[in-house]
Amino acid sequence: MSKQPKYRLVAEALRREIDDLTYPPGTRLPSENDLSTRFDASRNTVRAGLNVLVTEGLITSSQGLGYEVRSNEVFELNASRFENLDFPQQGDAYSTDVKHAGRRPSQTFRVEMQPAPPAIAERLRVETASTTVLRFCHRFVDDVPWSTQATYYPIWLAEGTRLTEPGDIAEGTTRYLASLGVEQVGYFDEIDTRMPTPEEARLLEVGAGVPVLTWTRTGYSTEKPIRCTVTTFRGDLNRMNYEIGDLSARNAKA
Repeated sequence: MSKQPKYRLVAEALRREIDDLTYPPGTRLPSENDLSTRFDASRNTVRAGLNVLVTEGLITSSQGLGYEVRSNEVFELNASRFENLDFPQQGDAYSTDVKHAGRRPSQTFRVEMQPAPPAIAERLRVETASTTVLRFCHRFVDDVPWSTQATYYPIWLAEGTRLTEPGDIAEGTTRYLASLGVEQVGYFDEIDTRMPTPEEARLLEVGAGVPVLTWTRTGYSTEKPIRCTVTTFRGDLNRMNYEIGDLSARNAKA
């Protein structure tokens, strides 16, 4: 006889059935009453087991609607190609990648003058709290929140350019800056995962137990840093890859 608490046994049984598609993505689980009968357990025990799956990000809970298996279509981002000026674009890099995958991009956008947070100031090599231009995007794929992107530009670079204007830059800021003679010749990426802040959870509509993936890219000209971009992704809807070196063998037929 298992020594595990009964709510854990409920969670394990339902997890197996989600994995083997007894309950496919987008379907509702049986009611708490039905599960109580099935597992010969109290509703509180069943609810505790279901909450384990909520915390793991496998199911969602809606008041009055019960529990539903998450329906997530993962978007794969090629981080090597992102912002590569040699890659043909249909707008900015985000729109190009999403359209290339046969998906539909949309975003909201704002521009603000902001004091540089310490972590950003360090990456841009400017004084903490010195003025930066923040260009903030809230991005969607097929109307589902996908990411937020906060890009900071030092004021010495942004003044007198379209970077300070409230509208989006259709060709992408990397191409725009290159047209002004400020070419990004390299970048340094940092990637980590963590649980979302309350504001991130609200913007990205993530449930309990779903982490975010943060991708910080600092772009450089030949002389100095020219921008720092922090992209925060829903951890359940995104995957990143990089292409480095000669990958001809990867696409070769067996």
